[in-house]
Amino acid sequence: MTSPFPLPHDAASASARDLRWMLSRLVREVPGLVSVAVVSADGLPLLSSDPGGAVATAGGPGGPRGSSADLATIVSGLGSLTGGAASLMGGGAVRQTLVAMNAGNLLVMSISDGSLLGVYTEPDADMGMVTYHMALFVGRAGHLLTPRLRAELRGAAGAAR
Repeated sequence: MTSPFPLPHDAASASARDLRWMLSRLVREVPGLVSVAVVSADGLPLLSSDPGGAVATAGGPGGPRGSSADLATIVSGLGSLTGGAASLMGGGAVRQTLVAMNAGNLLVMSISDGSLLGVYTEPDADMGMVTYHMALFVGRAGHLLTPRLRAELRGAAGAAR
């Protein structure tokens, strides 16, 4: 089986491999997911999936219209907008955002380091199952997304372009 990652398996750190494996598992095991993106706290895409379920470092295929940059940009912007709204309303940190549309759903969850996990689903996806698996990913990814790993993922994204 060929790896869907732009870097050779042994060139990535164990943490990067673990994070990619977790994202692959999320995409593979949750019915109705169309695409997934992990975005850093400063809005840069770190990892994404394509509609076929492959996981790539940011810059690869994926997203609502076939571009991982599209989903990452939307997730980053939505995170910024909801964070600003929460601040103005004195609501504290935003944990989760849901945008329900006729043709699909967009869910965004905060990861402990300020990064965001964004998921675009089919309209009939089981939101309970999706949010449960997103929460599991967020809990596990929060321990992996160190500044060093974020820098590694950004570097891999730049090399893939």
